[in-house]
Amino acid sequence: MREVAVIGVSMIKFGRYPDRSVQELGAQAGLEALKDCGVEMKAVEALYSGNLYQTSGSGQRILQQMGQTGIPVVNVANACATGSTAFREAYFAIASGAYDMVLAIGSEQMGKQGLLGSGGDPATSPEGRVGSYIMPSVFGMAGMEHSRAYGTQQEHFALASVKNHFHSTQNPLAQYQKESPLDEVLNSRTIAYPNTLLMCCPTGDGAAAAVLCSMDKARQYTTQPIKVAASVLTSDPYTDRDLTLPDISTLTRNAAKIAYEQAGLGPEDLSQVELHDCFATAELLHYENLGLCADGEAGKHVASGAPWINNRIPTKYEEDIAPLQDKTYQPRSKAVVNASGGLLSKGHPLGATGVANIAEIVWHLRGQAGNRQVEGSKVGLAHVIGLASACTINILQK
Repeated sequence: MREVAVIGVSMIKFGRYPDRSVQELGAQAGLEALKDCGVEMKAVEALYSGNLYQTSGSGQRILQQMGQTGIPVVNVANACATGSTAFREAYFAIASGAYDMVLAIGSEQMGKQGLLGSGGDPATSPEGRVGSYIMPSVFGMAGMEHSRAYGTQQEHFALASVKNHFHSTQNPLAQYQKESPLDEVLNSRTIAYPNTLLMCCPTGDGAAAAVLCSMDKARQYTTQPIKVAASVLTSDPYTDRDLTLPDISTLTRNAAKIAYEQAGLGPEDLSQVELHDCFATAELLHYENLGLCADGEAGKHVASGAPWINNRIPTKYEEDIAPLQDKTYQPRSKAVVNASGGLLSKGHPLGATGVANIAEIVWHLRGQAGNRQVEGSKVGLAHVIGLASACTINILQK
């Protein structure tokens, strides 16, 4: 397997684009990624297009906007991990030697899409067994199970939202760029306890893209090639019984184990993480799933300041957060989590999210993330989970 580099990335601001087609959004992202690294469309040998709701022919329609060169197009749909799965396919296309230069684009136009989930056979699905399979309920149940097992308080979960909304104020590409103090998060409308409205990610439209090539070729275009140190995809294994239905943790834990082994790194080596915080409860669970802290320590971890930019709680929030802190807690990892603002602020156009997470990591590794820059960033992990089920983890290294 050859070493693979990311040499160009882009992301258009997530939001609502009722007057633009998804192919226009995807083409804009693709062209901006090519411009980012000075590569012409004629040099691209294949396109991997991630899109969930407009999947059929999405990549070909994007190429109609970018310039049709006759290259192979692979259309990918894999729940919330759609874009990151397209990136992984692009990675393997280069690593295998099949191509030297490829493009991965994630795009989505959510339109009037409502709450995700539900459906299926009520006799066998979580809808029938536990009353709801819409995503707010799934992640609400997951949070309550963590509370039952470890005593995690609603306030701990809410801190993920406070943190990510704070980070978003430094990200001009985020759908929302507004701080939300702890009391505002807790007092917003309850959606599925313990998650309130401000603990749920918004949906929207958007696109992101990445240009990948062999490491040897990368040096023709940049002095800062970003190495793909690991690229992993997992699905749910069989388990006899899990108190959280569906199980949102095991496939991430399995993916993390494989990814760390591939990269020869551990959670203590990470400078930053962009993880799948579709709900605030999910962020805390994934701290543990990714090994950033031990099981049961997620509440202590977020309250310690470790996952915040500069690894500290902003002064304006110290008084509110002090009662939730354990002064004896020592973080296993000081990786900054969701410096972009995460899905909770950046938004979650399903097919675009995975590639956008990768773009964010690349900007930090290059030192191009502006006021939200994680200083000295050397290794970043991008994580997405889709309840179909699919989990991707990509580790990128400076």
